[in-house]
Amino acid sequence: MPERTSYDAVIVGGGHNGLVAAAYLARAGRSVLVLERLDHTGGAAVSTRAFAGVDARLSRYSYLVSLLPPKIVRDLGLRFAVRKRTVSSYTPAVRDGRPTGLLVGGGEARTRTAFAELTGSDREFAAWQDFYGATGRLAERVFPTLTEPLPTRERLRTVVDDDALWHALFERPLGELVEETFADDLVRGVVLTDALIGTFAAAHDPSLRQNRCFLYHVIGGGTGDWDVPIGGMGALTDALADAARRAGAEIVTDCAVTGLATDGRSAEVSCEAGTIGARRVLVNAAPRELARLLGEDPPPPAEGAQLKVNMLLTRLPRLRDTLVDPREAFSGTFHIAEGYRQLEDAYRQAASGALPTAPPSEIYCHSLTDPSILGADLVRQGYQTLTLFGLHAPARLFAADNDTTRDRLLAATLAELDTHLAEPLAGCLAHDAEGRPCIEARSPLDLDRELGLPGGNIFHRDLAFPYADPEDAQAGGAPARWGVATGHPTVLLCGAGAVRGGGVSGIPGHNAAMAVLEEG
Repeated sequence: MPERTSYDAVIVGGGHNGLVAAAYLARAGRSVLVLERLDHTGGAAVSTRAFAGVDARLSRYSYLVSLLPPKIVRDLGLRFAVRKRTVSSYTPAVRDGRPTGLLVGGGEARTRTAFAELTGSDREFAAWQDFYGATGRLAERVFPTLTEPLPTRERLRTVVDDDALWHALFERPLGELVEETFADDLVRGVVLTDALIGTFAAAHDPSLRQNRCFLYHVIGGGTGDWDVPIGGMGALTDALADAARRAGAEIVTDCAVTGLATDGRSAEVSCEAGTIGARRVLVNAAPRELARLLGEDPPPPAEGAQLKVNMLLTRLPRLRDTLVDPREAFSGTFHIAEGYRQLEDAYRQAASGALPTAPPSEIYCHSLTDPSILGADLVRQGYQTLTLFGLHAPARLFAADNDTTRDRLLAATLAELDTHLAEPLAGCLAHDAEGRPCIEARSPLDLDRELGLPGGNIFHRDLAFPYADPEDAQAGGAPARWGVATGHPTVLLCGAGAVRGGGVSGIPGHNAAMAVLEEG
């Protein structure tokens, strides 16, 4: 039960962004209460023993770290670390009837050779170097702005300081840039995948939602690297909860918030513990949930578009491409059916209401980089985890029969993987204490039910470019300047649905806390 009936700040939701906000505000001397409906904190950033009787703690939902600013780790004194992956990606292919693939990693010379062997020349590697050199410069310039007051569009364009790149990424569909830059279909597809994580769009979608997704995937940490959280994703949220408590914040779990009211000067939060007053309420939940709590009309429906699969293997499967060690291929991102044409075909099929015939997905093995998530016996026996993220699986496809559709898509996805393996993946799956294969899948509708992600959308709604209209920013006070404003002065949005939200970043939590402190 909460210790008081009124607080400077009440935070609705104990996911990582809410915990970041709680820690910052409590460190500044504010009285802070976090209310979480589940029996644990962490939201989608948790580590779970997913399989009965098996000592393996998997990052069940979110699983890699890129957008978490080192500033937040330093400011809050977090006992948390990430580890680099030595291989960026491996994409299997068949050329001239021969199993082959593209390995990106292991040093520049090795990557150059891999490009040349796949494509027959140095052209694509040179284009790759130029392309990611440009996105690297973009990351260095844009990433620091994410924990500053929201810049205007023109201010951010000045920060980018590259008119051609700005035009290509902020004004034109990404497909145009990809097609102008690269000639090889497989290379084009590897590039495009970063625009489609949790985002249902074609390469030439005029809405540019694919551009916004791509931007956030290439600017993380100022480098665009996607790193492995040591101890699993739950290690981060456990560290955040510890930091918030050490600073004096109260965290109450098993306490669902049922309503929110405000008169513009203060607010009241209704929950199972009663009614609690607050000077400010920070909502670490989707805009849909905010509207429900306020009794307002919901925002336009959001839709997720992914299949999430967790697996535990007794060993990694052998590859048809015998020139690549599975330990390298699976340590980075293993792309399946993600050639450029394959991605576009899968999008068109899903948009027409059918499951893709060759479902695109990507896999990585956490335990190769960080075996600490496995018990000592499993490590000795050579067990490994696999995390699969399927693309172009919009929630609408699951509406009629979620369970059957999920099972069909899982089977088709694993069959597509098997085409690149020298043995069926099923033969490598571990079994739990009850003899069941160690594999679990989640559709967008499952994620909505379990985590409150609207339509299973992992970003809560479409991502926004990280800039603001100057008039809105000035008129809305500190919350608008930090990208966390709602229609109510005393209520702020600190979850993934805020501007510059999405991903495991802590940025919306940081920015909501800064807005509160700026207002005094």
